[in-house]
Amino acid sequence: MQSFEYGDWEVGTKEITFSVCSMVIGVGLLSMPRDVNLVTYVADGWISILLGGIFAIIFTYVCAKLAARFPRQTFYEYVASITAKPIAFMLSLLLVCHFLLICLYEVRVISDIAKLYIFIKTPVEVISLVFLMVVVYAVRGSSVGILRLNMMFLPIILFIVAFVHVMSLNTFDINNLRPFFVTPPMNILQGAQKAYLSFAGFEIVLIYISLMNQPQKAPKAAVIGMILPLVMGLLIFLFSIAIFSVTTQEILYPAIEMAKEISTDIGFFERIEALFFTIWIMAIYTTATMAFDAAVLSAKSLFPKLDKIHFVLIFTPIIYLVAMIPRSYDSIQRYGQIASFTSIIFGAVIPTLLLILSLIRRIKGEQTNQKNLKKDA
Repeated sequence: MQSFEYGDWEVGTKEITFSVCSMVIGVGLLSMPRDVNLVTYVADGWISILLGGIFAIIFTYVCAKLAARFPRQTFYEYVASITAKPIAFMLSLLLVCHFLLICLYEVRVISDIAKLYIFIKTPVEVISLVFLMVVVYAVRGSSVGILRLNMMFLPIILFIVAFVHVMSLNTFDINNLRPFFVTPPMNILQGAQKAYLSFAGFEIVLIYISLMNQPQKAPKAAVIGMILPLVMGLLIFLFSIAIFSVTTQEILYPAIEMAKEISTDIGFFERIEALFFTIWIMAIYTTATMAFDAAVLSAKSLFPKLDKIHFVLIFTPIIYLVAMIPRSYDSIQRYGQIASFTSIIFGAVIPTLLLILSLIRRIKGEQTNQKNLKKDA
């Protein structure tokens, strides 16, 4: 078998836009209507989602702007030039753990959802192992290939999501969205925090912008990539509230249940939720794959003498074993809570501080040669 390989080793703005969008569209959007509706009233959660999305867009720009200042340099290299090598080493190691946590969380949650909706009699351990092996198959190949894979998967995902929403119009009850603007400001802010965490993952630009042939265009490309998940999140939330009303907060994955709701109204489709979920697996697959690959690239920058396959072999059993530890829904969600916290650290706090320091100290990287780029990609 041959892994993902391409003739060149650079990516453009389209790949970054599609990759940011694909990374954010994962497990978080499936449960976001429930999470936001728990702290807001009726349909006021759209305000929280909009605020959370705006913050996500701002910090996406910050992350991309930081990485773009240091063309073709790894996270470790440009953090070392801004601060010091020991600090850069520590932050890079923590970033590896962060991406591994995202990967194992996605693997475990998608396995549980698959068992709930499709593979009812299949053990979750088997589902997780098979899913992880497919992720490993992609990660062992080219990072550029993974980024370009998003350009094939994302249009299919968006088409199915649009199809489900169009077919849900006959169950859309606008009265369920009323009354408007009844949620206290503090609850709106709490909802915005939950929405922001659902949009986490854009920090991959800290890693992948080093593969760009025109890194100066990265901030705009990354921001465009964040706008689409925001629009999708707003649509999923409003449709969930309009269809399920206040019971949305009692449904674990409203987006899937919305597809399930319309399957009973269309005779030639037996189980639309199965089709919707199968396509959504593609989105979660790209999220898990990029998180795993970002962890490998970050680790390789710390230990350049080791090959990419060595880190894949080291991290794979760790991801699987740690993902299998939780035995309840609450235990699994603790992984998500930790990943959300680290996303705030590596997606907002650290990039903002590093960008400010680089601007104050007027530190800016120079482009490295193509040879080093090929070796890591």
